Amino acid sequence: MDTVEALIVAAQALSARCDLAIKQIEKNSEVAHATNPLDYAWPHHVQYLEQWGGLGANVLLLGMNPGPWGMAQTGVPFGATDVAQQFLAIQPRDLVTPSNAHPKRPIEGMALERQEVSGTRLWNLMEQHYGTATATFERIFVVNHCPLLLLGERGQNITPNKVPKSIIEPVLDACDDHLKAVVDIMGITHIIGIGKYAEDRARKAFNAPKKGEGITASGRTIIIDTCWHPSPASPLANKNESADWRANVVACLERNDANLH
Repeated sequence: MDTVEALIVAAQALSARCDLAIKQIEKNSEVAHATNPLDYAWPHHVQYLEQWGGLGANVLLLGMNPGPWGMAQTGVPFGATDVAQQFLAIQPRDLVTPSNAHPKRPIEGMALERQEVSGTRLWNLMEQHYGTATATFERIFVVNHCPLLLLGERGQNITPNKVPKSIIEPVLDACDDHLKAVVDIMGITHIIGIGKYAEDRARKAFNAPKKGEGITASGRTIIIDTCWHPSPASPLANKNESADWRANVVACLERNDANLH
């Protein structure tokens, strides 16, 4: 099985395990609507894996979970609809809104005009830094730790760490297993958490110390690092018209990319 085929199998396994937890999440937490873009937006996500998963990246950028205007619509991590089509070359496919989706958050897919700020910032920076999509994915790959979109009754985004541990733990265990599988499949040597939550999840998955030297897994030394999250809710990401955020991410990429290839 080649790299792309293995990534597809791993994503499908993650999706199936997360699906099993959706009813319990909706019943026993403030999450009123839990939906899975790896299911309904699979025609987009599989394009992302097929086109960009097999180019030899050694650095994995790890996000948290989808937002309603990004991966929830495009099936791509941080996938604002414009960058998903123009930079990542994802071809629009007809998607069906899940029956349990929030009525105020229908799935419009690539037709959605609203652009996710986090995704626009992240992928525009990758293009500026590496030049082309091919050059980008020869160096880095991007995965969200959790694939589920979690929304409250009012349509507000709920992050996995806000769901009771006893309810979300089966999902997080599946996500940790998927992360380890992706690292193994791709031969990843550096993981960059996009924000502290993602860094902490990576450290937990690999039983890594809070700081210090890399850990050994699958016969490789793996370094875990972090960069600032591009969310417009973050003062760090907005300061100086995002110039400070861009400098932080570029510095992180460069120190993790210096000895590769």
